[in-house]
Amino acid sequence: MAAAPPALLLLLPRRFAATGAAAGEPPLANVVRVPWALRARRRRRQAQEAAPAPRGGRLLLRSRRPELSQPRWQTVGRWERPALVSAGWKHRKACGDYFQLEPSREAPPALQETAAQGPSFAELGLHPALLPGLSSLAAGRPTAVQRLALPVLQRGRSALCAAETGSGKTLAYLVPLLHRLLRRREEEEEEEEEEGWPARPRGLVVLPSRELSAQAGSVAAALGGPAGLSVRALLGGGAAGGLRRQLWAPPGGPVVLLGTPGALRDALRRRFLALDRLRWVVLDEADALMDESFVGPLEEILAHAPLAVGAPVPAGPAEERTQVVVVGATFPAGLSETLGKFTDVGRFVLLGTQSLHRLPPHVQQKFVRLKGRDKLPELLQLLKERQVSSGAVLIFCNTASTVNWLGYILDDHKIKHLRLQGQMAAAARAGIFASFQKGDMPVLVCTDLASRGLDTSSVQLVVNYDFPATLQDYLHRVGRVGRVGSKAPGTVVSFVTHRWDVDLVRKIETAARKKTGLPGMDSSINEPPPKGG
Repeated sequence: MAAAPPALLLLLPRRFAATGAAAGEPPLANVVRVPWALRARRRRRQAQEAAPAPRGGRLLLRSRRPELSQPRWQTVGRWERPALVSAGWKHRKACGDYFQLEPSREAPPALQETAAQGPSFAELGLHPALLPGLSSLAAGRPTAVQRLALPVLQRGRSALCAAETGSGKTLAYLVPLLHRLLRRREEEEEEEEEEGWPARPRGLVVLPSRELSAQAGSVAAALGGPAGLSVRALLGGGAAGGLRRQLWAPPGGPVVLLGTPGALRDALRRRFLALDRLRWVVLDEADALMDESFVGPLEEILAHAPLAVGAPVPAGPAEERTQVVVVGATFPAGLSETLGKFTDVGRFVLLGTQSLHRLPPHVQQKFVRLKGRDKLPELLQLLKERQVSSGAVLIFCNTASTVNWLGYILDDHKIKHLRLQGQMAAAARAGIFASFQKGDMPVLVCTDLASRGLDTSSVQLVVNYDFPATLQDYLHRVGRVGRVGSKAPGTVVSFVTHRWDVDLVRKIETAARKKTGLPGMDSSINEPPPKGG
């Protein structure tokens, strides 16, 4: 037997190395057996290098492994199971892997769906007193959800208004409802503001947080102020005297009142507030209002409003009922059941945009598989690489304790930031988000308290330090960038550390590859509502 070449000796199994000795030849020297796992890894690497590169063109999904990237032109069938980057992410060896969803549009769908078509606000026949406020808010042409909602709500119909985050839902309900109040005031001479107690607003907006109440209140005041409508935001967390002063500041009680369920319930129990003359009520960010901490106060508020047949009728024609508008980007199970206790949900009009429950196509979204101990260095590197002119940053954590801990770390690294979480005292929370909006601090570390409804048009980077617990939470967080009015689409970076995080990432990646909405999101809207009691 001829001597084996040196390069071959490394690959010879042990039985071949012994063959020469059995034939009477000297044993082969320096034979090293290559482990099976190493040889298998080498074969896989060679196969990847030999794999054909994906066809040219812009990418829909960019992977660290090029063979798993997906071009924008490629279509994955409804029943097809695509090869996922995140398929093996539950294994610890996947740490360090990543993929990102590339933007396929330059502007939010809410603007592209309307383009330059259709009338402007000034051409919609709105009450003239609303136009100066719309100009001050730089609202020239309605977005997609506003075009859907305005004609329906102007006719007094109750509605379920579902649209993606950042699409202009606040104006979608405020403009037509304030228009109705102004028109009715002109038609009824006796509609002069009452001097008395308790306060009896004509319009009520219920929101899940103080920050959102203050923000929506400023928009409502900008619209209603020039028209002579008194708008108040009722902020809880203080003494009874504070509630009374907010409700009855000069020159009288509010025509439109905005507040959280807790503050409104306290005002009703103290008899500072009565809802017997209510014309319309809005439940904004409905999924947050369905949280167990809000359901009790919300039901108590709805019980005081003249919603159901047989309840006291508000001033006006006997057949007119209080108009109910439910607004949100996602809707939880149980919403119809809660509303069905007070009104006939079957008569609601469903208003939904085409982009509802879909990943925003104009926002870059990156998913990074990391070990828990590597999240902090990655975050610090991200923050240090950001330019001062690159816009504000939102960092989401799942718990208040993580917000506080991360804040201490950022303090140690001399990174200026603000913190916002629900366990803060009301006095401590007051003004934090407003200060962030003004640009006083470039970084806000927060819980999901800041993920719903708040105007974050200055934010260009969202970091999910803790991956969200649900797909709904992910949609709300990613909706903090690329909003109507934002200067740039922005970027979202998500750290994926736990096995249960991977389950959600797989659903997101599958929906992105198939260009469909996120799974399980439509059931709460399309479920048959119960008959009203």
